Amino acid sequence: MKKYVLFFLTLILYSSIGFSQETKEKEESFEEIIWHVKAYMPELKFLKVKAIDKDGNIHDVKAIQNSEQTSIMDVKAFVNGKRLPIKMLVDGGKYYGVKAIDDDGTIIDIKAITDNGDLLPVKGVSQSGNIVHIRAIYEDMIYYNVVAISPNGKTNAVKGVKMNMESVETTVNGVQVFAHIKAIPQAKY
Repeated sequence: MKKYVLFFLTLILYSSIGFSQETKEKEESFEEIIWHVKAYMPELKFLKVKAIDKDGNIHDVKAIQNSEQTSIMDVKAFVNGKRLPIKMLVDGGKYYGVKAIDDDGTIIDIKAITDNGDLLPVKGVSQSGNIVHIRAIYEDMIYYNVVAISPNGKTNAVKGVKMNMESVETTVNGVQVFAHIKAIPQAKY
């Protein structure tokens, strides 16, 4: 009986090692997919969402799919050849500011841009448990959802995600963070 148990445990061990190696090889061979980040208006019109530095330079904001799964993806600002984290900041205002954070702690605005060039702030406006809802805000009264769109048309919602209920989630390059910004599947109603 012990021989069978030992054989069975050995078989499980070798199977799990093979599965682990296969998964690792599959992840290493996956070519990342870059999703566009946009705010959308009810009339099915999309607004660009961009990072805008203090000099007025405009940089891309993208969601990054780095494996087969699309359940949770990082959202980054592509600034001067670097991918900067985008976070929701602890700032004590009416809403939570959504900003990119450079390596030296410089904060870069995240804005939606209308067709006529108006810049709309992108902010966390309300919280449901661990999820903070993000909107582009027009004149402090009209809110546009922010989404990530894959090259083949799939969409994820861009949301703030909290891992704990403390007001300061973490500190990134000296900047206090309220929530992490991720692209996650949209709720189905």
